[in-house]
Amino acid sequence: MNENISKNSSEDQASWFESNEDNSSLDLASAVQPPPLNPWDVVLCVSGTIISCENAIVVAIIFYTPALRTPMFLLIGSLATADLLAGLGLIVHFVFLYCIRSEVVGLVTVGLLVASFTASVSSLLAITIDRYLSLYNALTYYSERTVTRTYIMLILTWGVSISLGLLPVMGWNCRKDISTCSIVRPLTKNNLIILSITFFMVFGMMLQLYMQICKIVCRHAHQIALQRHFLATSHYVTTRKGISTLAVILGAFAICWLPFAIYCLMGDYTYPSLYTYITFLPAIYNSLINPVIYAYRNQDIQKVLWAVCCGCLSPKLSFRSRSPSDV
Repeated sequence: MNENISKNSSEDQASWFESNEDNSSLDLASAVQPPPLNPWDVVLCVSGTIISCENAIVVAIIFYTPALRTPMFLLIGSLATADLLAGLGLIVHFVFLYCIRSEVVGLVTVGLLVASFTASVSSLLAITIDRYLSLYNALTYYSERTVTRTYIMLILTWGVSISLGLLPVMGWNCRKDISTCSIVRPLTKNNLIILSITFFMVFGMMLQLYMQICKIVCRHAHQIALQRHFLATSHYVTTRKGISTLAVILGAFAICWLPFAIYCLMGDYTYPSLYTYITFLPAIYNSLINPVIYAYRNQDIQKVLWAVCCGCLSPKLSFRSRSPSDV
């Protein structure tokens, strides 16, 4: 019975998550027959298309609107770019899996997905740090030091992400030794464990920062109650809005990524591919909801969208100066 399950699992995983090729050597010149169409791969491709379109709009708005070149929007743009690349990676995976079979392109696609999802998670952490500092150092937030810090976070985010994405392309994969494979071929078990542990570290840091932000908000609320300053109440309302947004983001982030991260630690290549698809789909849907939570709820981005839809986009559009807690 177990042998039949294992056999069916191997046959079902003729996609990015598993390959049913018997030849363990890397033969780049061989023509491989495309596998039967897997409905799960269709879902991934459709999801990738929606993710790409949704995030491409955010990237275009930030890129073509000079007023949105602030540190806060640069980090949101980084998140949208990472999610855009993740969506494109899912589309490219589908195309080269069923149309043009190539092991080299397969490795590049996996590397692209690893880099883009890592950049997406890292950008969420960078945005959380930026929001914490905007509250902790409110008086000095709008300074050149903030811009410098933002660029440093962006360089670190994409430097680490690209490095992790290059690992399977440069040879750290299980093409030649199937026993080292993880639930996501051709990534090795050790590679996926490192990515999972990194995720838990990022999630822990975000949770700690969120707790610190809550303490700051409570302290502000106490000061407002003592001073009974009605103008400060307005600032507190906007700050509380940012905290609630952060709570939604953190909750969505945990719901989407925790199942897949835990399964990456527990599973291996002998597990049915169905479990991998079920846990991976919520993870990619995090890239689907990120623009809704971060970008489309922002009033400045909404203003640009309305202007574009009405055909009255003008470089003279005015934008109110906002802190990250307003988003």
